[in-house]
Amino acid sequence: MQTYTDKKTTSYEDLVRFHANIAMVDLAPLQGAVAVYIYIKLAVPKSYSKKRTEACLSGLERPTKKPDWDNVAKSICDAMNGIVYMDDTQIVDAHVTKVFAANAGVDVGVKEIE
Repeated sequence: MQTYTDKKTTSYEDLVRFHANIAMVDLAPLQGAVAVYIYIKLAVPKSYSKKRTEACLSGLERPTKKPDWDNVAKSICDAMNGIVYMDDTQIVDAHVTKVFAANAGVDVGVKEIE
């Protein structure tokens, strides 16, 4: 069996690797079990009314459309292999949240578990 990663995903993983390298500049990859915290911030669609946009930004409406949280998390976790931790098999606990935000992006935290 052969897997295929599309160009858009590869580009995203490269961006995650770039930022992971900056964050880990003088640190060795974690060796033990880790917990991963991923906070996905999506832009409110421009077609939404002002009232609906306010509802999204206040948390009353949640993003139930694409991208799927698990696809985003997989790309991020795969991209951090060998940089933040040796391999994503070390992840034993994960917390992923997907919300609307004024500024789109992703915040990632990784913590070694003792």
